[in-house]
Amino acid sequence: MSDALRKAEAAVTEAADNTDVLRIVTAVLATQQAQQPAPAAPAPAPRRHPVGLYVTAGIGGAVALSFLAMAAALLAVAVAVGAVAVTVCLLVLRAMWRDLNNH
Repeated sequence: MSDALRKAEAAVTEAADNTDVLRIVTAVLATQQAQQPAPAAPAPAPRRHPVGLYVTAGIGGAVALSFLAMAAALLAVAVAVGAVAVTVCLLVLRAMWRDLNNH
């Protein structure tokens, strides 16, 4: 019986030693976790811009540009018509002036 008692005492001593080792390991792990820097916050998700707004602005800009081009072309036509009218007027007036001076 004394052999069984010695085995039991040895098992109790070993269990007590294992408990101490377990406490030390737990303390070391807790210290390591406390010393680690906190993980950085994740980067915010990039903002999504409304694509429809850009498409609408592009189409509106193209329409406005085409209206400006048409206005410039109309202005060029008006200047050309005015130049032709002035030229015809000057030619008629010169012919009339020559007729008046010759008589």
